[in-house]
Amino acid sequence: MSNNGLREQGKRNKEQPGRVVDTLGRPLHDLRISVTDRCNFRCTYCMPKEVFGREYQFLDRREILSFEEITRLTRIFVARDVEKVRLTGGEPTLRRGLPKLVSMLREIEGVKDLTLTTNGSRLAEMARELRDAGLDRVTVSLDSLDDAVFRAMNDVDFPVSRVLEGIDEAARVALTPVKVNMVVKRGVNEHTVVDFARHFRDTGHIVRFIEYMDVGNSNGWRLDDVVSAAEIVASRFGADPVVVRFNTKRGGNATVETLAATLQAEAKKMNGDSDILFLILTSHGSRDGLAVNAGRLAETLKPSDLAEMLERTGIRHKVVVISACYSGIFIPRIADA
Repeated sequence: MSNNGLREQGKRNKEQPGRVVDTLGRPLHDLRISVTDRCNFRCTYCMPKEVFGREYQFLDRREILSFEEITRLTRIFVARDVEKVRLTGGEPTLRRGLPKLVSMLREIEGVKDLTLTTNGSRLAEMARELRDAGLDRVTVSLDSLDDAVFRAMNDVDFPVSRVLEGIDEAARVALTPVKVNMVVKRGVNEHTVVDFARHFRDTGHIVRFIEYMDVGNSNGWRLDDVVSAAEIVASRFGADPVVVRFNTKRGGNATVETLAATLQAEAKKMNGDSDILFLILTSHGSRDGLAVNAGRLAETLKPSDLAEMLERTGIRHKVVVISACYSGIFIPRIADA
C-alpha cells in the first residue's frame, strides 16, 4: 500500500466511532496491563539496584488498580476491538491473588488471547493454578543459561535452574507456546547466545533475542552496549546472513501465503544455497506499506509453518527469522548450529 493509501486507510479507521487507533489511524488489538511496579529481580538493564534500592518509593498499594478496575477497563478496550491482553509488571506473579484476576479477565467475551510476561521465578509453583484460571500462555524473560552470568544479570543471585523448572512446568500444563526472551548486552552475555539457542532447539518453545534497549534514564544505556540483531546472526552463528526483506505487494497484507511467495522468489535467487536466511518481517515505523501487520504475523507464525515453507522452497541449513517490531530474533529451527 502506498503512503497515500495508508493515510487514507488511517483516516477511515479514525472516523469509525468507538475504535481505538494509534496516531497513524491503525487499529490497536493488543492491551498490556501492568499489575504491579514491583519486581524481585534487579536486572542491571531494567531495575538496577543503584536506582531501585531499599529506599526506593514504589507506588502506594492504594494507587494500584484493583482487580475490578482492571476488569472494567479491559471490557471497555475489548468493546473497541482489543483482542489480546497481556499481564506484566514489574513482576506480575508478585501481585497477590493473580489467578483470581486471570479468571475475571477470562470471563470477558472477546478476549481471544490472555497471556503473561514473567521472569519465571515463581512460575513452577503457579503455572498450574494460572492455567486452571484461564491463562493461555506465558513469555519468560531469561538472559542466559550460564548460571554465573544469569545470577549477575538478575543481581539477586537467583539460580537459572529455577527459571528452567518454571518453563518446563508451563509447558507441562499447556501454557504454550512458551516464548523465551533473552536481552543481549555486549560484554555480558552475548557469548552465551548459541548455547541458549541450542538448548531450546527441539523444545517447541519460541526463542527471541532482544537488543539491549534504552528504557528510560535509569539503566545507564549506551549504544556501545548494544549487540544488533544482524551482528548476533553474523558473528554468533558463523556466517554472513542472506538478507530477505519481506515486502507485500501494493494493497497486500502480511500473511502466511504472501510470506511463502516471498520465500519462493528468494529461493530462486539463492539456489537454496544460503548458510543463514535473515528474514525481516517489517512493520514497526514503516511508512510505505511494508507488511503493515507483519508484527502480528511474526507473533503467530508457527515453527511448523515456516519449516514447511522452507522445505517447499528448497532453502536449507540454518534459519533465523527477525521480527523488526521487537528488534529481536525468533528462531524456529537452527540446523547444526
